[in-house]
Amino acid sequence: APRPQPPSRGNGRGCGLADQFCNAIGVLQQCGPPASFSNIQTAINKDQPVNPTEEYAQLFAALIARTAKDIDVLIDSLPSEESTAALQAASLYRLEEENHEAAARLEEVVYRGDVLLEKIQSALADIAQSQLKTRSGTHSQPLPDS
Repeated sequence: APRPQPPSRGNGRGCGLADQFCNAIGVLQQCGPPASFSNIQTAINKDQPVNPTEEYAQLFAALIARTAKDIDVLIDSLPSEESTAALQAASLYRLEEENHEAAARLEEVVYRGDVLLEKIQSALADIAQSQLKTRSGTHSQPLPDS
């Protein structure tokens, strides 16, 4: 029986899918038991032990589904027909403009943050200085006489 081959990455997904279909049909022709259409419902309903034909069917179904999904992902990643070089350039220009605007806003926010930081540090220094003066002033004053 032919052995399933993993889809090759370099030869294209379409060829891999065609190979998998061909191999699946070959395995079905070689291993599949003949069935008449009159007893197909009874064959579906009765529990049959897993045989190599069923294993091949499951394996090829999984390979075909995976390759079809890979093909869909590749198709979705292709640029659309409407995407021309001029549209791409315009989009890149717009993104660049938005980037410059965002950079200018960021610079302004950073500048305002630096100003606030300096004010906070100055206020903390004033608080620390006041606390030192208060502490040194209470220790140097004489206690009141009772």
